[in-house]
Amino acid sequence: MEKKDYKEIVNRHKPTESRVANAITSFLVGGLMGVISVFLTELYSYLFEIPTKDATTFMIVTLIFVACLFTALGFFDKWVNFAKCGLIIPITGFAHSIMSAGLEFKKEGLIYGVGSNMFKLAGSVIVLGIASAAFFGAIRFLIFGGV
Repeated sequence: MEKKDYKEIVNRHKPTESRVANAITSFLVGGLMGVISVFLTELYSYLFEIPTKDATTFMIVTLIFVACLFTALGFFDKWVNFAKCGLIIPITGFAHSIMSAGLEFKKEGLIYGVGSNMFKLAGSVIVLGIASAAFFGAIRFLIFGGV
């Protein structure tokens, strides 16, 4: 079979996705995640009578816990297929990447499986996050003089 014919067959059977529809879905789900985050922050602030800044920590822990729980139960991936970046970009995506890698290698044991493979997906995010924070922190220090 010719290369050209093969590419034509592949293109005919390749699923197509609408980028506009994906962007709208991601925007709406991401916005819903923001609304849920604000609701949880206000709820914790009211229930525990703590400042909003402190309640934010509880909200983040709740979102991480729910993302890990839904990953372990096996339906977070289905939600991500629908919601695209609306669920992956917030902290829930980071929690999902760590949890799914840990679950994938749990049969190999705690040390050689979970411990050594848990940060395979999230490790690059951590390293680049730290490097960019140091870089922009140095720029801020040079511009504003350590304020």
